[in-house]
Amino acid sequence: MNLKKKITLLVIGISMLTLSTLAQTLDRPKLVVGIVVDQMRWDYLYRYYDRYTKNGFKRMLHNGFSCENTFINYIPSYTAIGHATVYTGSVPAIHGIAGNDFIVQSTGKSQYCTGDENVFGVGISDRNLGTGKMSPANLKTTTITDELKLATNFRSRVIGIALKDRGSILPAGHAADAAYWFDGASGNWITSTWYMEELPKWLSHFNAAGQPAKYLAQDWNPLYPIDTYLQSVKDNNTYEAAYNNSTTTAFPVKTSELMKTNGVGMIRATPYGNTLTLDVARLAVENERLGQRNVTDFLAVSLSSPDYIGHQFTPNSIKIEDCYLRLDKELGDFFSFLDAKLGQENYLVFLTADHAVAHNAQFLKDNRLPGGIFNDSKLKDLLNSHLQSVFGVENLTLSLHNCQVNFNNKIIETVKIDRNALLKSALEYLRSHDDIAFAVETDKVSEASIPAVIKEKIINGYNRKLCGEIQFILHPAWYGDSDWKGTTHGSWNPYDTHIPLLWMGWGIKHGNSNREIYMTDIAPTLAALLHIQMPSGCIGKPIVDLLENN
Repeated sequence: MNLKKKITLLVIGISMLTLSTLAQTLDRPKLVVGIVVDQMRWDYLYRYYDRYTKNGFKRMLHNGFSCENTFINYIPSYTAIGHATVYTGSVPAIHGIAGNDFIVQSTGKSQYCTGDENVFGVGISDRNLGTGKMSPANLKTTTITDELKLATNFRSRVIGIALKDRGSILPAGHAADAAYWFDGASGNWITSTWYMEELPKWLSHFNAAGQPAKYLAQDWNPLYPIDTYLQSVKDNNTYEAAYNNSTTTAFPVKTSELMKTNGVGMIRATPYGNTLTLDVARLAVENERLGQRNVTDFLAVSLSSPDYIGHQFTPNSIKIEDCYLRLDKELGDFFSFLDAKLGQENYLVFLTADHAVAHNAQFLKDNRLPGGIFNDSKLKDLLNSHLQSVFGVENLTLSLHNCQVNFNNKIIETVKIDRNALLKSALEYLRSHDDIAFAVETDKVSEASIPAVIKEKIINGYNRKLCGEIQFILHPAWYGDSDWKGTTHGSWNPYDTHIPLLWMGWGIKHGNSNREIYMTDIAPTLAALLHIQMPSGCIGKPIVDLLENN
């Protein structure tokens, strides 16, 4: 064989080896986009379905995969825990985010979920302001975003964006390139020194443009004629809470005037908060070249405004209906942006919620349905009076926050009160209270005579170092609040814990499943799709129906 033929065969061999190697390259999306809609009930997918466009929620339902029976499997069902659980596949007992804030049992002091005195704000004039002193340090496990970083030797870029600090920081994880959140006082998007020493130029330029004030100057008018909002009660009803310095809740909402006294921070409680968040998300994709490199990136977006609007106006308000009709259009525009930038088969998106929400209790009562308001401050005083009559000591209960009895451990240890006797007396008193369905000692909940589904949620939500020794459960549709206006969430019940879960894009075929799955299953499903390790505290399982469908 002559030299020319040998060289030709060698070239062919090398080419075949190269092609074989390329064919075996691991297939992953260019970008993963996680969207958490704060306070979105599962039934909102269908309550307003007829008026959704084809490009938003309907696109995800018709082209993607819907997990129709997705539930939160812990209590309390609050924002910080939800975001932490979605991205860790874990629960408060393990990941350590036991509420938006919680009582550290060893000190009796309240701890905000992302508060960190060891970092400083970036992007605000006073770097010592509390709004900037935030980090993921209180999160005790890795996130799926951390695991993506580890799997790619930290080449992947991870960015979190949300109006709420906790909605940005916890999903982005510990190793994130950035987490950005909104400072209502200045109207700027900020971060902390956990991530960087100064904002990127693109975000500084955006802050300088004063976009929040520009949006609020437009006022909030209904997207459609107000008499066509058939899924809501009449406007300006007694269940809604007015904005500060306003005497009405009626449309149009004169945000152009209200921001003069309330500041631009009020954008949070308008649909423009979603618009602003997605503006920043687009800029991050463009300027950080997310999904435009040779490695998978992750963009974690939380849309916080539905929570502010929902708390203030309730699920049956025209404001909520309008919020979701607007959000539907905005999601459609965002997906179209990603299609053009990356190609619709090159990015994977999932959409879920951190929790859902209860109907306004007075609305339920007015419609002959069960429900009521629970006054935890009053109950705390009554419980302390009862315990004082038994043990002769004042203020043995510090707080009933998160429907937990947090005792004053320093006093108990100082005066040497028998803790078993204290627990027994407190439990007996709470169980006699008309508003309370169950009260259990959290360390012994497995022995309690309560339904298994509630028992499991208490166990998953109980972190001994950060939670009270007694958990009490209110009757369905009862919740703690200061008055009848607005609404809240936090319970074990389906109205608070049944959330949407939609998947679309790379690797996802159309389908749906009615099998019951849990919020903890999202992270391991992402791990299976991306072929990376599950987060370090993950207890969830991959969603087999979704994986087998693809």
